[in-house]
Amino acid sequence: MVVDKIASMNSLSFQEEASPHYLIAQDHNWGAKLYLVKPLEYMNRSGGPVAKVASYFHIDPQDLLVVHDDLDISLGRIKFARNGGHGGHNGVRSIISALGTKDFPRLKIGIGRPPKEIPADRYVLGTFSNDEKRVIEEVLELATDGIREFVENGIDSAMNKFNGVEVAAK
Repeated sequence: MVVDKIASMNSLSFQEEASPHYLIAQDHNWGAKLYLVKPLEYMNRSGGPVAKVASYFHIDPQDLLVVHDDLDISLGRIKFARNGGHGGHNGVRSIISALGTKDFPRLKIGIGRPPKEIPADRYVLGTFSNDEKRVIEEVLELATDGIREFVENGIDSAMNKFNGVEVAAK
């Protein structure tokens, strides 16, 4: 949703690029060459497409920004991280494995924990309620602003300005 938002804001469309394993949109924006990538593999195999794009375009892992959902962050919050482990997220685990390093920046989008009666995998793949959708729309704006900060000024600046900010439910 985040990369779709950035693409939409910049009138970009995603194309299959030399591989049926991902979609990519490219632009020069915010003072940098941007590659917006959407892996088409199952989430737990997303590392392959990420590594292929990084290799093809000669992108160092520390210049990537992996955007992913996070059950351990409440809905309405985002968190930038310089690096780290996978935290149980199989997509991040796959990216770490494919890149051979855990040293790449991330933007974690909080979705919160599911109610006890809903398994986590079903919750992650489910749809948002109308109230949650309103929060998510604001989170997408916040994330987009944060990504711009990351591109223009680096991970430390993005962490300082956006970690701890919360979109309140209305």
